[in-house]
Amino acid sequence: MDDYALVFNAGSSSLKFCVYRRPGEDAYRLEARGQIDGIGTSPRLTAKDAAGTKLADDALDAWVRDGRAALEVLAGWLRKRYSGARVSSVGHRVVHGGAKYAGPCIITPEVLKDLHALVPLAPLHQPHNLAAIEAVRDQMPGVPQVACFDTSFHRGQPAVAELVPLPKEIRDAGVQRYGFHGLSYEYIATVLPSVAHEIADGRVIVAHLGSGASLCAMKARKSVDSTFGFTALDGLCMGTRPGSLDPGVVLHLFQTMGRSAKEVESILYKQSGLIGISGISNDMRDLLDNPSPAARLAVDYFVYQVAKHIGALAAVLGGVDALVFTAGIGERSVEIRRRICEASAWLGVALDAKANASHGSKISISGGRPSVWIIPTNEELMIARHTGALLGISGRRT
Repeated sequence: MDDYALVFNAGSSSLKFCVYRRPGEDAYRLEARGQIDGIGTSPRLTAKDAAGTKLADDALDAWVRDGRAALEVLAGWLRKRYSGARVSSVGHRVVHGGAKYAGPCIITPEVLKDLHALVPLAPLHQPHNLAAIEAVRDQMPGVPQVACFDTSFHRGQPAVAELVPLPKEIRDAGVQRYGFHGLSYEYIATVLPSVAHEIADGRVIVAHLGSGASLCAMKARKSVDSTFGFTALDGLCMGTRPGSLDPGVVLHLFQTMGRSAKEVESILYKQSGLIGISGISNDMRDLLDNPSPAARLAVDYFVYQVAKHIGALAAVLGGVDALVFTAGIGERSVEIRRRICEASAWLGVALDAKANASHGSKISISGGRPSVWIIPTNEELMIARHTGALLGISGRRT
């Protein structure tokens, strides 16, 4: 009987998944990938096989209102499609590992308790990550699960990059800069030698630009600094999060405007960033298509902040050999890439307009320094690799 390994990336309105199969004693291979999106509104299951052939595109019942219900539907689809298959392991993306978890780990009741304590530091993501773990525990008892953390790749940064300049007793309680999107950055680091070998071990800034957005400065494919900090609120402007913000603004919300902690949390995590500036949408595609001044301002601010932080990380690295775009906006938006590169021209960035328009791999002019690249990310593959390695079932995965 073939073994199957599952990978889950659970969010507030979507559940992404991958299915890996190992025929006999061979290495695991990608069998299918897909997602249930629109959870709580218009849920839909879509899936494709490794060759891109459609396996499912089904509207789901309105009762699929949360991640647990979505996983129940997905489990039924998997049982029907892979009848009699043995699930050997399940790997999960978990956004925050805190100071205790510097690498992937097998999930135990103690681990789960520790991760629940970190929910206040990642309220947009952590509850949904953990709900998926608990749902698998209930529906597949006995199947080992592995947590892979978005914070792990950034461990080992210089002390000054991790420091939050508050009193020692506060820092000793775990208040430090953690950094996130680590699974994405780790994947980019693993493929740089094959995609862009000439700059792979140099000074590289990776721009993970999506609804959540951040930058990571790498040297020799190791994280040196990033724009995220203690939580996933810091750094760049995002779909619903503000990015860098004067802490005095938060004090003002409490002390002068009389907002409660829950209200402030909602403002910072759900009502700010692109949606807060524009009042229209948190989706960059909608804003680029909208001619209103508010939409233009939101896009301008996003580009301004990315370019500003690229400059800061260039100073950290002492120069830049390459700029890499990844994630939804980074991989797909010709306009945003163009504007960021134009704003970074002082660093020597020179875009090849034709290559950028065709979404080529290398999109800078021939011989340009720094070079500019588009590299699609694959967080699910990193989770699969870590899960296999930790459980002793590793092998080459595609």
